[in-house]
Amino acid sequence: MQHDVKEQAIALSAIFQAAELVATLARKGTLDETHAEPLLNSILVVNAERTEDIYGGQFDCQGNLALGRRIAKQVMGKEREAVNPDTIRYALSMIHLESKLQKDDAMLSAIGRQLGQVERQKEHFESVLHENMVAGISGMYQDTLSKMSFRIQVHGDSRHLQQPQIANQVRALLMSGVRAAMLWRQVGGRRWHLIFKRKAILQQLDARF
Repeated sequence: MQHDVKEQAIALSAIFQAAELVATLARKGTLDETHAEPLLNSILVVNAERTEDIYGGQFDCQGNLALGRRIAKQVMGKEREAVNPDTIRYALSMIHLESKLQKDDAMLSAIGRQLGQVERQKEHFESVLHENMVAGISGMYQDTLSKMSFRIQVHGDSRHLQQPQIANQVRALLMSGVRAAMLWRQVGGRRWHLIFKRKAILQQLDARF
């Protein structure tokens, strides 16, 4: 199936948005819920007709992925040094972890089962940002991806990372980042594209989704 670079730009923006939110949480203990909500919601979107629907539709993608889009443009363009190195490391780690995940059928099945539980849980809460929902997604990450041989190491201020609520937010965002990395692969994205398709991806990041 043919996919266009626009879809890859959307997925890449989501990956970098998750990575940047994790980096900020780990350092400062603060979460921008406006940018976190579409990422966490995307985990529960299984059968979207279009790639942009995963993050709120074509129009909403303009705002929902604005942070990740800016970071991706900096990384792919000439401002890479302005980006937190941890953000880049987390993004690449999400892509690497997903590449391991796709080869593990048992782990994929386990995630599918856990996802069903989180979806049922959402019926009781108005927002995916509710602490119980975040804890549910965090638990899904703990029970599955955190048990794989490759793990994403998050570095920051231990005063923040040791707080259960922040730890749950970090794991939930990592889950959303791996979900975005899965989308990146599904729409034809490959790690080498970050080097050899920079110009084409940058054009899409500059254009309207």
